[in-house]
Amino acid sequence: MNSNKDQREEIENEEEDESLYEHHKFKAEVGQKPLRVDKYLMNFIENATRNKIQKAAKSGNIYVNGETVKQNYKVKGGDTIQVMFEHPPYEYLLVPEDIPLDIVYEDDVLLVVNKAAGMVVHPGHGNYSGTLINALVHHFDNLPNNSSDRPGLVHRIDKDTSGLLVIAKTEEAMAHLSRQFFDKTSEREYVAIVWGNVDEEEGTIEGNIGRNPKNRLQNIVYHGDDAENGKPAVTHYKVIERLGYVTLVGCKLETGRTHQIRVHMKHIGHTLFNDERYGGDRILKGTTFTKYKQFVDNCFKILPRQALHAKTLGFEHPKTGEWMSFNSDIPQDMVDCIEKWRGYAKNQLEDL
Repeated sequence: MNSNKDQREEIENEEEDESLYEHHKFKAEVGQKPLRVDKYLMNFIENATRNKIQKAAKSGNIYVNGETVKQNYKVKGGDTIQVMFEHPPYEYLLVPEDIPLDIVYEDDVLLVVNKAAGMVVHPGHGNYSGTLINALVHHFDNLPNNSSDRPGLVHRIDKDTSGLLVIAKTEEAMAHLSRQFFDKTSEREYVAIVWGNVDEEEGTIEGNIGRNPKNRLQNIVYHGDDAENGKPAVTHYKVIERLGYVTLVGCKLETGRTHQIRVHMKHIGHTLFNDERYGGDRILKGTTFTKYKQFVDNCFKILPRQALHAKTLGFEHPKTGEWMSFNSDIPQDMVDCIEKWRGYAKNQLEDL
């Protein structure tokens, strides 16, 4: 018969053997050249530092093909890499936070908010607080979860994109609104500043969008035989104003893929102005004069984010069936940047 000490040891061992929680999982491409796992994960995990990754490896939290590995393990094609911890991902631990919301419209089944640039929509790696959802669960009780267990969220926009979002307050509203986004019957229009003088006055960009195998923090357009690696995406664009080396455009989404406008505009050679992730935070068009470089640097300081704003939003009200349309002002940082480019373009014409 076991002693009390033996029983305690059994219980302690059982606790040590509890399931680990998967925080990240990646499958190395077949053509992956051997690369240390800490360097590999640096390319794929947003906001991760090499020190944190090495610490995780030393603690036995990095697995390759089901086995723990050290930080110097060389990842090769076909490897499955997992980062596992004893606690669930922090994004599932929602903490209500008293963060002010810019509510454009509200009734008993939904609300429309105008999100400021810099606010993350939902918790994720490196952003566990201060998000729109942290604010929503503070201000509203019993919000319905979407398919990803995120309260109230029907759709999302990137952290550094400003603009309009509709939030569902009931299960029925969530289902009805989500169906509209899936069926492409909702309307979303953005304004963006892009590098270069866009050739056509208007056009449509079609191209399947998926993860960039060389950098999982980016998406790319897949063509031809590779198209199946991405999901269908359609963006309609229209020139609003030509500003010399940049263009102000309106973009209407037919689909809603991650980074869709950012990826599609880069695909046609017009990366968003100051879009750091996609290379728009350096001079892509213009002269080599020092004065011009200083001018662009000043524009980057005025608008320290990608130049993208979700300006209008339209959908059918899930309860009344009425068509609802909302419009938001272009935020001041984008307005100021547009004004600077407008002045620069005018001076260029006068010098001709």
